[in-house]
Amino acid sequence: MTSPARVERLALCQLFDEVGPDAPTLLGGWTTRDLAAHLVVRERRPDAAPGILVPAFGRYTERVREREARRPWPELVGLVRDGPPVWNPMRLPPVDTAANSVEMFVHHEDVRRARDGWNARSLAPDLEAALTQAMHRMGAMLTRSARVGLVLTPNGGAPIRLRQATPNVSIRGPIGECVLYVYGRKDVAQVTLDGPAEARAAVSRARFGI
Repeated sequence: MTSPARVERLALCQLFDEVGPDAPTLLGGWTTRDLAAHLVVRERRPDAAPGILVPAFGRYTERVREREARRPWPELVGLVRDGPPVWNPMRLPPVDTAANSVEMFVHHEDVRRARDGWNARSLAPDLEAALTQAMHRMGAMLTRSARVGLVLTPNGGAPIRLRQATPNVSIRGPIGECVLYVYGRKDVAQVTLDGPAEARAAVSRARFGI
């Protein structure tokens, strides 16, 4: 059985092939080449990957990413498509599902939604399940800058408590849209916020994501 992370990875790489290395993404000034190089570093350069999360190591990570980005585009996309090397635990399907479902989904949307005419997708049940589990694990960390209570209320699913506080705001929408919102893609995430006006404004202003 193909993991949902693998399905999203292949779809992202197909889109890379279609749009080329210079297409925009939702990631600030990054192009698709920059994004592909980031994914290669994350999975294939354990010496540089810590800098993705730890600012103290960020300068070295960026230098490595820039070097990876100079690879020929088909080679760079091929490395992303191949996925983690055999020594990386993320090569195992259960680990891949847990570690990469959100990563590949969000970055797939980073490319899709940077183009005109995009529409939100209907997601496969196994991907929705993986995204839901990821929000149980990571949602509180991703929304740590919020100063109000937060609940994700995915359509058709049980609420996911992210932060316990008063007042409380509910982020409502399909689970994929909720994931994009808490990953900081607020401008494109199709969600609604329910709660007191001041609390909703605070959530809208808060910087979410890694």
